[in-house]
Formats: sequence, C-alpha cells, structure tokens
Amino acid sequence: MKHIKYLIFAVTGLVFFSCDTEEFLNPLPDSAIVVEGFYQSDEDVLAGIIGIYDAIQGVNENTDTSYERSNRGIQVEYLLTEHRTDNTRGQTFEGSKADFHRYLIDATNVQSEDYYQSMYQIIFRANNILNYVGVADESNRAKYAAEAKFLRAYAYFNLVRLFSDVPLVTSVVGPEDDAALFTRVAEAQIYEQIELDLLEAVETLDNSFKSRASKAAAQGLLAKVYMTQGTNYGAAQQLCADIINGSFSLQNNFSDVFYNELNSEIIFAIQYATANSLESQGFSAEFTSGTRRQGREDGLNMVEDNLIADFVTYGGNRTAVSYKTYSDGATEVTKFLPDGSDINATPPTYGSSPQQAGNDWIILRYADVLLMHAEAILAGGSETTNSAAIDSYMEVRERAGFDPIADRPSVLTKEALLVERRVELAFENQRFFDLVRFGVADAVLSPYANSQGYIDYNVRQLLLPIPSREINLSGGLLGQNPGYN
Repeated sequence: MKHIKYLIFAVTGLVFFSCDTEEFLNPLPDSAIVVEGFYQSDEDVLAGIIGIYDAIQGVNENTDTSYERSNRGIQVEYLLTEHRTDNTRGQTFEGSKADFHRYLIDATNVQSEDYYQSMYQIIFRANNILNYVGVADESNRAKYAAEAKFLRAYAYFNLVRLFSDVPLVTSVVGPEDDAALFTRVAEAQIYEQIELDLLEAVETLDNSFKSRASKAAAQGLLAKVYMTQGTNYGAAQQLCADIINGSFSLQNNFSDVFYNELNSEIIFAIQYATANSLESQGFSAEFTSGTRRQGREDGLNMVEDNLIADFVTYGGNRTAVSYKTYSDGATEVTKFLPDGSDINATPPTYGSSPQQAGNDWIILRYADVLLMHAEAILAGGSETTNSAAIDSYMEVRERAGFDPIADRPSVLTKEALLVERRVELAFENQRFFDLVRFGVADAVLSPYANSQGYIDYNVRQLLLPIPSREINLSGGLLGQNPGYN
C-alpha cells in the first residue's frame, strides 16, 4: 500500500485538509466543493479510501510538531493505553505525556484530545466515502463501502472503550448540525453500529490485504467487540475458529513478527516508510531509553519492574525480543527498534533515520486471535478444561519455547490467560483493554498505582475525559465524564 499512498498523497491532501482545523467531525463547508468535485471515478474513491488509512497512520511528530495542524493518529495510542497500565511509564514526570502514567490526565491534555480528533478524522473520511461510493465501478461499490465501514467501526471501538458515550455520526453533516456532532450516544447504541459495520465487512471483504481491511480483520475485531461487551461468546469463538482454520500461522521466530513485515501472522497492520517525512512514524525513537534516547522526549514506554517479573517467569524466548535491560539498569522496548538498529553494538546504534522510522504498527495478529479463541471458550468464567481452548493457548506458548507436554495445563484459568496475553502482546497497546475486558482493571491498577505513589488514581480514570476543546466547540452540549472538570 505504501507505493499507492505516494501517488495519491497530493490528491487526498486537497480532499481532506482544506477544512477549518476546528471541524474534526466533518470537513464542511470549507472542503465541500473540493470533495464533491473530486469524486468522479473509481480511482477517486479508492484514493479517498487510502486517505482513511492516512488518518489512522497520523503525522510524525518530527515532521510537524504542531498538535493544532496535525493529528497523530495511532502514533500516540501507547500513551492512552500502555502508559495507563502496569506495563510501562515515561522516563520523567515532566510534560503532558507523563500525565498518563501518573494518572493526572485532565480534559485539556493535548495527546488525549489529539487521539479523540484522530478517530473522528477516520470516521468522517469513512462517511465521505459512503456518501460518494456510487461513482465507483459497480463491481467495487460493495467492497469499498464495507472497507469504509470496517474503518469506521475500528475508530468507534477505540473511542467507546476509552471515552464511553460519544457522538455517533454515520453520514456527512454540516458543522451547524450540533445535534449530530455533539450529542453523546449511549455505549449500547455505539456498539450496535460497530457490530452492523463489522458484520457487513465480514460478509463482503476477502483476505487480499494485510495493510487494508479484510474479512479476517473484521472477524477478529468483531470477536473482540462481542467479548468486550460480555456477550455472544459463542459467536466470538466461531469467528476466531474461522480465522484459525484459514491461512494464517504463527511465525517460527518471534522476532520475525515485528521485523518481517506483513508476514503470515499479520492480520491487519498500518504501514510506515523509513526516512519519509510524510509516511514515517516517531514512536520507535521515543521507545528508546532515556540514556540512549533517539526521540524528542527523555524516553517513553519504559518497562515496569512487575512486567519484567512476568517475563522472567512466563516470557520464554519472547523476553529478549520484547525489551532489553542495559548495564546501567535502563530498559527499552525492542519490538519496534528503528530500522538499522544494533543494540548489541558498543555503543548501541539506531540506524540512519530513527526519528523517521518505517516499522509497521500491528493492530491485529494471529497470536492475539488464538488467545481470544481461548478467552471466548472461557466465556467470562474463571477456568476451563476445554481442550480446544488449551490447544490455542499452548500454540502461542510453544512458540515461546514452552514444552507442549510438561507445560500444558489440565485447567486453563483466567489469570493464566491474562498473563499470557500480557507477555505475548506487551507494548502492543492491548494490556489496558485486556484488563477492562477481563473485569480486573481496578483490582490490578489500584494497588499498582499505590505502589508507585500515584495518589491521584481512582476507578473513574478508567475512562478518559472528553476533551474540553470539544465541549467548548459544542457550546456546552457535549457533557463530561464523571470525575473530570
């Protein structure tokens, strides 16, 4: 997909960035004439679809430092997820990024606001495609619509899990339509729309792509949607089983999952390109340690001691691939090292363009699906003896070097599954959502925060605040989450 994006970047820029920066839900009316005039052919609709992925990809903070001009997409997602768990933290206590791991987020936090806006960028671009999909070739209309709906569902799933009730916008509307733009809709209704969009994607898409929407990606995301709500575990199990019975497989070498891009394990990933200011990402550099930092900050996503303890016991051969501890005690994430890195050199090296890294961001991979399959069979219970659940659990563990007989449990517990997800998917922005879905978020995070001296933590902070900027734009119509001003 990278070469396609180079060809259409200028066009999508005209379509999507001519709007007033205050209108994040829909780029109207400023870009209405441009959009209406642009969509004339199948190629134009495809270009618009690729533009949705640009919104997910986001703009590298090293390319444009302004949060007013450029949304970061998923490039700041680790702050809203990993940093709000017992997995990682920032190197220092300074700045708005450090507020996440200290549980000091308020409604003016720029990264939280940026992520909220980025997800709505995805949504309004998807809505634009659905509005103009009729100009595409008849043979492509259904799959283009299903792809747009998959991406809209992906954005809403992130929003509803992090912010709860949010505005539900499923068509192109004008900036004066306050009722649509700023009325918070109940979670149940948001989930209903997510499910409808994903069901259409499952029925319509195939598995031609890994860096674009696919049937398997829709199946995996829908399974997670069902389990997040604590419903339809049987349907979630079948969705995961369908993926398991398909063409995906674990990589033999855990390192290849991250450095052999779009491999057999990848179901859906967002691509980046090295040394390209418009197509690169900055998080790989930010994940380097404070003493060897390659990014703009002092070091982000530093590994917490209790995660290291779990890696010692449960990590197996994943440990050396996931993080490194240096002789001075500093740790850094090694799943997403900038291209050309050699951390075993003296001193370590990080390639020629660490701040413009090309490492892909993996949204869904096969190991996640295997563990979800076991979770669906567990169906919210505390344990299971079901052999299919244990088989899926052990397939992931065996790749990590554990013995298929000696290490196979007769009973799979919720606690064992959660810790397996922790070490397998560490630093991939899954831990926060896992803790919430398993119903143990406060039970885990409250004592963790207390042990770290984060006295401001409380259970209400499992939801992020609605950005005050959005509330101000709404004239007060958009309400705030409990516990925030």
